[in-house]
Amino acid sequence: MRLLVRLETRRDTAYDHTYHHKLRGRIWRALADTEYAEDHDSDRPKGFTYSNPFPPGDMSEGDERTLLVASPHEELLAHVARDLQADPELNIGEMPFHVDGLTELSPDVGEPGTSGTIETGTGLLVRIPPWRQDEYDIDGHGDGTSTYWRPEHTMQPLRNQLVANLDKKHGLFMPDYLSGPSDVDGDLFDGYELIKTFAIPVTVTQGERRTVVLSKWRFDYTVRDDDHRRHLNLSLDTGLGERNALGFGFVNLVDN
Repeated sequence: MRLLVRLETRRDTAYDHTYHHKLRGRIWRALADTEYAEDHDSDRPKGFTYSNPFPPGDMSEGDERTLLVASPHEELLAHVARDLQADPELNIGEMPFHVDGLTELSPDVGEPGTSGTIETGTGLLVRIPPWRQDEYDIDGHGDGTSTYWRPEHTMQPLRNQLVANLDKKHGLFMPDYLSGPSDVDGDLFDGYELIKTFAIPVTVTQGERRTVVLSKWRFDYTVRDDDHRRHLNLSLDTGLGERNALGFGFVNLVDN
C-alpha cells in the first residue's frame, strides 16, 4: 500500500538531493510510541520506503510536489498520515513544504497473465557480500566488506541479491505458509534494462556520511501465478535491494 502526499513549496528553494536522512527522520518521528518504533535500531528491513519529492528540480514558492510512502503495513501508513495531518509543515533537508493532501493507493501488478514494467523511482542499492565475491569473480576490497554492484559485475549477482533480499522481506511481512521468491520456479523479472549507475554521498546514521553506488532500472514482468503476483506486489510495498528506509530501491508500476 502507499500514501500519496501532495506538497506545496513554502518558499523559493534549491532541490536538495541529500534529502534521505531528513525524510527518514520525519517518518520515524511519526512512528514513535507505536508498535513499529522498536524496528528503528534493528538490522532487519524496516517495512517502509519512500520516493523522492518529485518532480526533482529547483522550486519557487507555491510550486507543487508529490511524495509517496510505501509499506506492507496499512497501520504504519496510517500513523504517518496522522502525523502529517497533525503537523502539515514538512521540512525535507533544506526543502520546506506544506502538506496539502493525503491519498491512499493500492498499486497491483495485475492478475496472472498480465505483463508490465516496474521502474526504480530512486536509486537501487545492491551489495555483494564478501562470501559470494569469489563465486562471481569479483575482486573485493580485501577487508571482508561487501562490494557495491556495478555493471562490470554482470547481471547474475544482481539478480541473486534482489531475490535474496526480497526473500528476507517476504519472511518478515508475509505469512509463513506462503512461498517466498526463492521457493518457486521462474525469475522475478523477465527483462532488466539498466538506465544508469551513479554515486551519491548519504548520511546513513547520525554523524556517519558515506558514498554509495546506486543504479536505476526498468524491470519487465509477466505474472505467472498468484505467488509471483504477491512477490512483485511486495516489491512495490517494500522496495527492492537494500537501505529502503533511506528511500533507496523505491519502485513504481509504470505500465501493465
